[in-house]
Amino acid sequence: MENKISKNLSGQTISLSNLIDYQTGSVVSREILKKASGGITLFAFDEGEGLSEHTAPFDAALHILEGEAEIKLSGKSNNLKMGEMIIMPAGEPHSVKALGKFKMLLTMIKS
Repeated sequence: MENKISKNLSGQTISLSNLIDYQTGSVVSREILKKASGGITLFAFDEGEGLSEHTAPFDAALHILEGEAEIKLSGKSNNLKMGEMIIMPAGEPHSVKALGKFKMLLTMIKS
């Protein structure tokens, strides 16, 4: 996996919510940083959109920037709102559902 920093972001102050826009009926993502050891990705979810249950080989911190979402982790439902985050261990099944429009920052770290 290559080391990559999204163009024009290195060394700059970043307003995360302004880097990504909502799209009707969609989940939009923007990769901020990608390395073999992990990555940082922004997401914008339209109301009712989500990511079905899956696992990942990375530990992940999911931080809500705007709105509210239901995060299921190993079968347990967690409702998160702006300013809250959840840590998701590698290999644990999880899913994401927008309870309204919401934006999140996902930071993944290889264990």
